Amino acid sequence: MKEGLVSVIMPAYNSEAFIADAIRSVISQTYQNWELLIVNDASNDSTAQILQKFNSEESRIRVFTNSANKGTAYSRNKAIEAAEGQFISFLDADDLWKENKLKKQLEVLSKTNVAACFSSYQLMHETGKKSNIIIQALPVLSHRRLLKANYVGNLTGIYNAGLLGKIYAPDLRKRQDWAMWLRVIEEGGPMEGIWESLAYYRLRKNSISGNKLEMLKYNYKVYRLAGYGRRASLKKMLIFLNEQFFVKSKQKLTIE
Repeated sequence: MKEGLVSVIMPAYNSEAFIADAIRSVISQTYQNWELLIVNDASNDSTAQILQKFNSEESRIRVFTNSANKGTAYSRNKAIEAAEGQFISFLDADDLWKENKLKKQLEVLSKTNVAACFSSYQLMHETGKKSNIIIQALPVLSHRRLLKANYVGNLTGIYNAGLLGKIYAPDLRKRQDWAMWLRVIEEGGPMEGIWESLAYYRLRKNSISGNKLEMLKYNYKVYRLAGYGRRASLKKMLIFLNEQFFVKSKQKLTIE
């Protein structure tokens, strides 16, 4: 494990339209002690060719390829296993970081005793046009609050593997990031939230976040993995619905 190094985890599947910009947003970071681990999840578009080009130009980028499509959790875990950094962070192939993202977060982690932090982030349209909506991070995120709803934008989360060890995502096709951050807080205590928006989240058509029934199905699986029985998990689901649609919605900030 290399002190001060940030391992950036990026799964990629048929990401030819967006992945170059995502990679450039890592390369452009003001904090330059990073490695980018990209797992090509058996893409059948030109993702592999794009990755080959960046890999040949930038020694800090490492590319792995799945022989068959394995899903996001498998791909992230494959990259985490190979990671050499003290810190583990995440960026999907269609999202973007602002240039001070890593610098701001490492400042927080170095000045406090928290093992993980996250930040606010700004929404953007599928075309890349920035919206005027920011999803605000809570100042402090406890395990109890995170159980109610997923308050961590995965593209903004970072944890100190030097303190916690490597924490992996459960084998779920969706919502595995939520379950992983629950584990991070279990091991390291509450996460600190950074009010400043440090990333752009791309809104995609037909994403699971827009499919409410699919979301609920995987939410139930998260609660079951957390050790709750069927009745308790169903009760947690009701709490989630209230938190997601009547409480968490207040975290949206419209800017001019």
